[in-house]
Amino acid sequence: MKTLIKKFNHPTILASIFLIVLLAASCKNSDKRIPVSGVELNEVQAEAPEYFLLRPEVEKAYGYSHAVKIGNDLKISGAVSMDDKGNLTAAGSMDQQMKNCYSDLEKILKHYGFTFDDVVVENVFTTNMAEFISVSAFRNSIYTKQFPTGTWLEVKGLALPGQLIEIDMEAHKSE
Repeated sequence: MKTLIKKFNHPTILASIFLIVLLAASCKNSDKRIPVSGVELNEVQAEAPEYFLLRPEVEKAYGYSHAVKIGNDLKISGAVSMDDKGNLTAAGSMDQQMKNCYSDLEKILKHYGFTFDDVVVENVFTTNMAEFISVSAFRNSIYTKQFPTGTWLEVKGLALPGQLIEIDMEAHKSE
């Protein structure tokens, strides 16, 4: 019996018992508040996703949403150089296609009250990495405070023939 009592005094077992009691009590708590050391924690309500279509006809035809905002997070699908009818623009010009991508991305960010300063992830897909790198200094005018994390990938092709670059990103706004 003494050995059994000593085992129950072990801090890990005591902590486990405390957590089990706490979880059991929280299941019975109807207003979803859990008192912990004199502090009440409220249950976080999940926010519904808010979808955005930059070019509704094109995006419906291809089957995607250009952006979705959930809470303070914004996820943006890859932007490419195209007009409102889905036709390639700036054929053959990596520099101009990249600028067109950032122009579309800025429209989406602004729609939700974000800026490039809020971007935390940026992924670049290009069919010609050497050419992209030769014009990538333009990004210094986009990201004036810090660069986001991200990946640059050279790919065999993009959605439309002649597209040289596609950029997707994620942004976060702190409260």
